[in-house]
Amino acid sequence: MKKMLLLAMCLLTIFQCSAQIKLIKKLLSNEKDTTRKSSFMPIPVLGYTQETGFQFGTGALFSFYADRKDTTNRSSNFSGTASYSTKKTYNFSILGDAWSKGNIYHAIAEIRFRKMPFNFYGIGNRTRKADEDKLQQQDFKIKLDLERTFIKNFYSGVSLGYENYVFDDRSPDKVFTQRPEIQGKRGGKAIFLGLSQSYDTRNSNNYPTKGFFGRLTYQYAPDFFGGTNFTGSQFGANVRNFWDLGGKFVLGAQGIYQGLQSDHTPFYILPQLGNDEMMRGYYSGRYRDRNLVAIQSELRYRLNNRFGAVVFAGAGTVWGRTTFALNNFKPDLGAGLRYFFDPAKGLSVRMDYGIGTKVKSEERQNGFYISLGEAF
Repeated sequence: MKKMLLLAMCLLTIFQCSAQIKLIKKLLSNEKDTTRKSSFMPIPVLGYTQETGFQFGTGALFSFYADRKDTTNRSSNFSGTASYSTKKTYNFSILGDAWSKGNIYHAIAEIRFRKMPFNFYGIGNRTRKADEDKLQQQDFKIKLDLERTFIKNFYSGVSLGYENYVFDDRSPDKVFTQRPEIQGKRGGKAIFLGLSQSYDTRNSNNYPTKGFFGRLTYQYAPDFFGGTNFTGSQFGANVRNFWDLGGKFVLGAQGIYQGLQSDHTPFYILPQLGNDEMMRGYYSGRYRDRNLVAIQSELRYRLNNRFGAVVFAGAGTVWGRTTFALNNFKPDLGAGLRYFFDPAKGLSVRMDYGIGTKVKSEERQNGFYISLGEAF
């Protein structure tokens, strides 16, 4: 797999070199392209999260409109990246988000291979930094979603997914090995069959300034593989709304829910609080359990076609079979900068810094992120 990653990086680097002059001119221009032409942009991969460290690599982004004459047609975006990080993380991914003419069909695809070290703290909403256990994770994921609209703004869909995880405990004398209630310690695999229902009135799928988006999902993992592999149901809800405040300001709000129903739940399937999109500032997986709910708001300021800034705040919690409690919510707060490398389509690079709660006898939780696209 390492050879495949190196080959992919070399091929993408060749594409980068061949289009370098065009890319530099495009990035330095402050003009907004109104021709709605397709674009191919080789881009260096530079990112940072507290889970992976600094990421370096190469990638490419292809964006187009299925119908250039229809100004309501949403942009389709395909990207491929191959990267390596300072924490010895290998990552190869292909992402696709395609819209047909008239926005009748919407397809989402993800293929990912990743090998990375990460810290495991246990399960629940009150894990401790002192229980930190260093693991090595290797995972492969493929997911395909297809939605169709039958009534304006409503989309019904089906999905198919496969996930495979392998783990290696670097510190066998700590929490991961010692606690028998933690299931799936060697890893496992599952096939997911799903349904979705969406309602979408946003004026853009990349940088919306007004409109509502809501999506409900259900996925079932049948007992294809037996043993200790996950079998059960996953539920999800994702709602967002955007308000144009005028004067280059936009207010966005989001709420999510993730939940599981299963008699056997491996730890790696459990919803995790914290990432570069929701609950920024928390180490992904510091808190994980059978249910997760989180909310956030973001005030966005678009200085010009190329640059912008945001401030954000949110709260979230996880819980298991116990009763949901409002006093278990954890806060987050932060700010960030935006650079729009394709202003017409609203495609951006973002840098965010978030801070979270301070647990007694621990440093305040925080995180810095460099990512592509808006957080939501």
